[in-house]
Amino acid sequence: MPIQLSVVGTAAAALLAAALVALISTPVVKSLAFRMGAVDVPKDNRRMHDHPIPRMGGMAIFLGFLLSVLIFVPLDKQLRGMLLGSVIIVILGVFDDIYALPAKPKFLVQIVAALVAVLAGNRIFILSNINIFSSEPYWELGWLSIPISVFWIVGITNAVNLIDGLDGLACGVSTISSMTLLVIALIVSEPQVAVLMAALAGACIGFLPYNLNPAKIFMGDTGSTFLGFILASVSIQGLFKFHMIISFAVPFLMLGLPIFDTSFAIIRRLAKGQSPMTPDRGHIHHRLIDMGFSQKQAVATLYVISAILGLSAVVLTTSGTEKAILFLMALCVTGGCAAKLFLGHSNGAGKPADPKPAPHTQIAGNDNFFGEEDISEK
Repeated sequence: MPIQLSVVGTAAAALLAAALVALISTPVVKSLAFRMGAVDVPKDNRRMHDHPIPRMGGMAIFLGFLLSVLIFVPLDKQLRGMLLGSVIIVILGVFDDIYALPAKPKFLVQIVAALVAVLAGNRIFILSNINIFSSEPYWELGWLSIPISVFWIVGITNAVNLIDGLDGLACGVSTISSMTLLVIALIVSEPQVAVLMAALAGACIGFLPYNLNPAKIFMGDTGSTFLGFILASVSIQGLFKFHMIISFAVPFLMLGLPIFDTSFAIIRRLAKGQSPMTPDRGHIHHRLIDMGFSQKQAVATLYVISAILGLSAVVLTTSGTEKAILFLMALCVTGGCAAKLFLGHSNGAGKPADPKPAPHTQIAGNDNFFGEEDISEK
């Protein structure tokens, strides 16, 4: 189906507007964070920066996204629900960045925010049937669509939060995921999804110069949970509703890095007899640091992996008979990376390669899965 130039123009305008707002508002948010006490003070040996750095930078991303969406996207019931849910998430993130809220209340509020979006129509009504021998091409979820959709949104919200462990990592990966979904939305003629993702990518791009190593400001839970919430909600609108295999495969490729890291973290901790919420230094970015990568090299490596998965998602959407083969290849690439990072270097897990990392560097990770204690920015 041909891409409409008017949609491309609107998406480009939305991206530019969001980027400018985020770029201009970040210094203001930085000053506000200092005044409100949303500051990461290095008070133990797990902090890798040598002076107080403000968090709550995600507020600038939210402002850029919101203003762009209000200008370029018509408000319908689904979008209103998603925006209202995102406001709840951002408010929760601001309070968490200031006061370090307990785990259970945060988790409950995330469920409420997800329910607001889901009940407004952002729901996974059907899923592709992965059983190729079945006569049914897809499953109709019925009432199960509500808990499954809430689980998806809350899970991705925390998965993006979980990879926020190096300067610029979560923001850059979210930019790549947003651009992936933007391209797919243009290909399959989903103009609203395209503009939404353009606005989110633009807001991330505007914030990224302040967040790259050495970071001048952290996005905090305000930003990482907001990005995960929007990516999860919009992926429901743009991907899960197709009655094809791409509705099952593409979201997992597009968000492959945070999904893989979160899944492995849960399995790793359960295998050790620990709670899934127990912080550790076993995340993929920790492994790269332990292998001797510098902060910038580790982030660049994860950008490349995320981009490869995103490109696979785009090609999978546009291909014909090659879909299954490409999906298998993507899984093989991911499995190879996993084997290299997690099996080939198990001896160094949990021990930083450099006892004196570069100043101002966020390494410890935003270990905040389902309200898990944040060990890097609090």
